[in-house]
Amino acid sequence: MNVQAADRVLDESSSNPVCCFLLFSIIIRVTIKPSSFREQIDENCMIRKRERTEVIPVMENKIRTRRIFMSVLGVTICGISVGMFKYASLGVDPFQSLMSGLDAVIPIRFGTLYVIVNLVLLTFALIFDRRKIGLATLINLFLLGYIAEFSQAICQSLFPNIGLIGRFVLLMIAIVIMCLASAFYFTADLGVSTYDAVSLIWSEKQNRIQFQYCRIICDLICVSLGALLCRIGGINVFGEVNIGTVVTAFFMGPLIALFNRKVAKPFLNRGMGS
Repeated sequence: MNVQAADRVLDESSSNPVCCFLLFSIIIRVTIKPSSFREQIDENCMIRKRERTEVIPVMENKIRTRRIFMSVLGVTICGISVGMFKYASLGVDPFQSLMSGLDAVIPIRFGTLYVIVNLVLLTFALIFDRRKIGLATLINLFLLGYIAEFSQAICQSLFPNIGLIGRFVLLMIAIVIMCLASAFYFTADLGVSTYDAVSLIWSEKQNRIQFQYCRIICDLICVSLGALLCRIGGINVFGEVNIGTVVTAFFMGPLIALFNRKVAKPFLNRGMGS
């Protein structure tokens, strides 16, 4: 008789959603201890916390490795582009025009001269903002001049009788890859070249002039000094200060900013959830 009454209660409750919910709640409360819920929640929290502590160092290491790769790649490509500039003989970038002028009046190897000049600029960066000095700065300081020499020699061996059109094409390629390379090691933030540090520090120390305009002013100063020193040294000024110099002086800053926004930053943050 009790079994039949119980069956009747179950049949009536099955047709009533409210009764079904109450019965389900009673069964859960009877069969599962409240402490087991707390234990499960605590366990899940510990698992999530452990996962976070394991994932964050992995992401940081990946970011650090990617920054180092971008710095080394950027400086290396920048050195290659300098050699292409010099071989095209349609004007080098503004800083290299200054270096060519100094090379014309100072009788030492170009790679060694590059190191000396950059040590002077390094002193400036250390005084005003040493945060700009890092791995990329040291690579740029000691290797870029020699990479440029090697790149120029390779261009001479690959294109021994290059014509005017070929030189112009080589110049355009050199400008693009130099701006791309600069954007890579700017974004990597492991230090920049000592010359780049000058315009960066200047733009950050005062808020009136943006970086690209600070860069244009610095470039124009280098071009003027380079042309003067080339004339004093008796070398062809138009081989060092030409259309390529003008293009880089006025458009290199904006082009670096474009590559920084469209290529370098997306590459650094790719797969990082940002």
